[in-house]
Amino acid sequence: MKDEMKYSDDNRFIPVTSLTSKIGQEVARDIYCLPIQVVNLCFVGDKEHGWTLVDAGMPRSADDILTAAKERFGDVPPKAIVLTHGHFDHIGAVVELVEYWNVPVYAHELEIPYLTGQKSYPEPDPTVEGGLVAKMSPYFPNEPINLGNHVEKLPTDGTVPEMPEWKWIHTPGHTPGHVSFYREQDGALIVGDAFITVKQDSLFKVLVQEQEISGPPRYLTPDWDTAWDSVRKLQKLNPTIAVTGHGLPMTGETLATSLEKLVNNFDEIAIPDYGKYINKKEH
Repeated sequence: MKDEMKYSDDNRFIPVTSLTSKIGQEVARDIYCLPIQVVNLCFVGDKEHGWTLVDAGMPRSADDILTAAKERFGDVPPKAIVLTHGHFDHIGAVVELVEYWNVPVYAHELEIPYLTGQKSYPEPDPTVEGGLVAKMSPYFPNEPINLGNHVEKLPTDGTVPEMPEWKWIHTPGHTPGHVSFYREQDGALIVGDAFITVKQDSLFKVLVQEQEISGPPRYLTPDWDTAWDSVRKLQKLNPTIAVTGHGLPMTGETLATSLEKLVNNFDEIAIPDYGKYINKKEH
């Protein structure tokens, strides 16, 4: 199995973190949000009925993820790993985790080329309007990993393997095959990077995890019109809980008003004034 899978040639440890790193939060009975450095992953499910890992953290984070999983579930491995998308900070430990647990990985079919060694993501944009993290972004990996036959396409009917109450929603813009996961019965939403709850450009705000609704990370988002459409799609679901890829989970009235504000003012809040992926046409 190890011979079939490999990380990208530019895979490396990224020396950024936050004060909440490794401090998990139970946002619902069966949803546990675990920050690893500056990105969140989720344990969905419980020890009795089984669980699924959503996203796979930063590079070199496998030991931290395995430790947290063991604390919560003992020796019960997940049934699967599902990915919101394939950026380096969401698949950083996936090879080690698949090798350790021997479980399948699922992603949207448009994301598969980036996960099977076929296609690189657009290069991060250090010229985009933003702070120090954007200036650091050329250091971030963008070349494809190769999971070989260990990654499978999400079913076209919107169901999520091993997450029977959930459905996946195509939320592109940040990446072509970006998805979010939604559970109608309690309004729970696992967003990925379709929108986030921290100003990811600001190194200080990332460090202290100051909560603030924002669009996807500016330095890694090439299609802003589509990203805006994706946020509109998620807001129409009226979620009550949102676990985003970056930032603290947001709930209740704060989530509702923040999402409405983001949808109505996406061009001012999210879309940068300049950068190589900015389209100057009217929005």
